[in-house]
Amino acid sequence: MGTAENAELVRRGYEAFNAGDLATLSELFAEDAVWHVAGSGVLSGTKQGRDAILAYFGELGARTQGNFQAAVQDIVGGENHTVAIQQTQGTNNGKTLDMATVITFVVRDGKITEGREFFEDTAKADDFWV
Repeated sequence: MGTAENAELVRRGYEAFNAGDLATLSELFAEDAVWHVAGSGVLSGTKQGRDAILAYFGELGARTQGNFQAAVQDIVGGENHTVAIQQTQGTNNGKTLDMATVITFVVRDGKITEGREFFEDTAKADDFWV
């Protein structure tokens, strides 16, 4: 796949994520994919495998009573990485999260094999999930 196809695959992933469509997300991730979440909060760390990644996504929704959204600002495709810039929004236990986030994706053979989340304010993101 080329850079345009990788960017489109990531865009489809965002659409599925925001719609809560775990079946489509499951198709887009490699079974052995890895997801890295910056910070030292309760949801930070590495998620090994598609099932763990989807469970993490489900946790984002559960902790925000379904109102967590990742609003895509731009997606840039490269030879080795596809980068998504998003505005992350949600509420949790009276707290509001509204910050810029960047996720780098590695796509191989038409599947997402790795994701790395970077937050505008990692400490604030960590505190939000408590």
